[in-house]
Amino acid sequence: MIVAAFLRWVETAKAQDRARAATALAKAYVGGRMRPEERQAAQVGMTYLLDDASPQVRLALAEALASEPSAPRAIMVSLAEDQAEIACPVILFSPVLTDHDLVDIAGRGTTETRALIASRQRVGAAVAAALAEIGDAAEIEVLLENPGAAFTGFTLRRIAERHGRDEAVRSHLLDRDDLSAEVRQMLVQYVAEALVGSDLVLGTIGSRRLDRISREASDTATISLLADLHGDELSRLVSHLCQANRLTPAFLMHALCAGRTDFFSAALCFISGMEERRVRSILATGRFHAVRALLESAGLSREVSPLFVDAIMQWRDVFHASAVLELDNIAHRLVARYRSVPDLTEGARTLLDLVERLAIAEERRLARDYASGLALAAA
Repeated sequence: MIVAAFLRWVETAKAQDRARAATALAKAYVGGRMRPEERQAAQVGMTYLLDDASPQVRLALAEALASEPSAPRAIMVSLAEDQAEIACPVILFSPVLTDHDLVDIAGRGTTETRALIASRQRVGAAVAAALAEIGDAAEIEVLLENPGAAFTGFTLRRIAERHGRDEAVRSHLLDRDDLSAEVRQMLVQYVAEALVGSDLVLGTIGSRRLDRISREASDTATISLLADLHGDELSRLVSHLCQANRLTPAFLMHALCAGRTDFFSAALCFISGMEERRVRSILATGRFHAVRALLESAGLSREVSPLFVDAIMQWRDVFHASAVLELDNIAHRLVARYRSVPDLTEGARTLLDLVERLAIAEERRLARDYASGLALAAA
């Protein structure tokens, strides 16, 4: 009888009166003082109001129930899929909506809907993963800015794959402490691609020189990531770089000159298929021909393998020297030893050009550091 009377009244009442009634009905429902039959009648009444022609009525219902843990789930799911103004408080605040509900709403919803889901106080890993798969860059930026969002490593990788070329998304990803090395390297590569694609930079530098500069800048940034990597994370990055065809002789020589010997060893293990203990033993104690054979089994050509062997032998001197030697001596020594050799092959000379650029870059870095030290001392 109560439900029937309410429904008859709704048919003729003004929208403003219906909105007030919706608020009162919702507050009475969540207040907990109704008898079971009264709660059932109230739920029927609220369900009927979901089809009210006036958005004002549905908004009143949404605002009254949005933060209530005892709100009827079926009503909240329906309100969450209403027009944006009505769905907004429900999607943002309702504790009734499960991760499964939110994933479904995201899949069926609009950009605004997904941005609201990404802004919730807590966004579970499953919801974040769903948004990573279907959200556009603006929604993902909202998600990454949310301290209450939970991410798996796979989700962060998918975000990088889908939106890593977006500057804002890339910046948020690179600021994270839980980003894996291989994803960081992927983002570094996107930066290099953006540089190559710049009309201004292209017009100033020229395409051939720009390709080389961007490649070397990408290599330098990637190698800087290697300093603190060990174990499984280092192995994963090696695998990623190999799949991306980045383990070139130039990159390996760059890593070797930069002192990333653990990475160099891991790369040889991965490429050659030899066990780590054997590779490390050859690098540490093997004679010239044994080291050269190891390098060539990893795909390095005979024309460049002697330069690598020489660099490795010099690293042995560094490791076993009683006095501490500057790490940049490796690049400088290689240049000094081979620059005057008249019969270097084209491949070896190209590789030596890279080593010389590394040596010059290191000299410039040391000069900057020295100048900075003088400035600090003067201050």
